[in-house]
Formats: sequence, C-alpha cells, structure tokens
Amino acid sequence: MTQGKINEMFLEVLDTKTCNAVIENIAAHYGISVNDAIDEVIDDEAESIMDYLTGSVRTATSLFYNQFKLKLSI
Repeated sequence: MTQGKINEMFLEVLDTKTCNAVIENIAAHYGISVNDAIDEVIDDEAESIMDYLTGSVRTATSLFYNQFKLKLSI
C-alpha cells in the first residue's frame, strides 16, 4: 500500500471540519490550491501526511494520525 493511499484513508476517517483544516493547512503552507493539496498527499509518491503539516494543525492532527496508524498496524 502506498503512502498516498494511507493518507487518503486517513483523510476519509476524519470529520469534515478536521479534514478541511488539514487540507487548507497544506495548501496555505505550499501556496497551492486545496485541490492540488489533495492531489499531492494522495499521490503514489506522497510522503506521510504529517510531513506536509505545520503549526498547531500538525500538533493536533498527530494525535489522530497516531491512533489511525495503530488501527492499521503500520
């Protein structure tokens, strides 16, 4: 399974508000559109979604991401 697929699965388990905050943080950090941010993190060659996040959104998301990884056993 690619990291992009893992990122996509993670985004799907988040509530809408949290998912939007994550994607908007990535888009703002890289100066790209929300659609481009989504494409970037779900690409087959993507890094962990945590590598794209900054600031307080990164800190808050890490808690959800660590729980998600435990459920996947990755």
